Amino acid sequence: MNICMTVRDQQLEDFIQTEFEGYERKYGVAFCRTPFAFAAKEQGEVVGAVTGFCSVSEVHISELVVKEGWRGKGIGGRLIRAVEDDFQDAGLSHISLTTYEYQAPSFYQKLGFELEFVRRDRKNEKWNKYYFVKYFGADRKGERESGMGRGK
Repeated sequence: MNICMTVRDQQLEDFIQTEFEGYERKYGVAFCRTPFAFAAKEQGEVVGAVTGFCSVSEVHISELVVKEGWRGKGIGGRLIRAVEDDFQDAGLSHISLTTYEYQAPSFYQKLGFELEFVRRDRKNEKWNKYYFVKYFGADRKGERESGMGRGK
């Protein structure tokens, strides 16, 4: 047997999906890993994006990026709310995500995400990793009243 670094091509994706589905089916769980992406565009130019996937009972946000010069204008919050709105009634439990110390822990808390825990980096506190969750059904009245809802 040879173990080596490889490219994540379609053959590998198919293998992973097939094996996960078989394993989960064995235990009566619907794996169903479905990727998603939302983009914020201004005159056809992408100025922000959020990506992730749905799996088992959660939506996981993998990446949130807003272009330099467009930050601080509410685009990141609108992208997160687009994910919330799209999956609100999909029968899932929650949204999860991670961020680092130097990135945006307070941003996610302002959006109603709860900090589950922080994994401290022993060498550099900028690499402290924050784990957040937001359960569906949580009160979003304050967001709607502030005009921060999707498409505002």
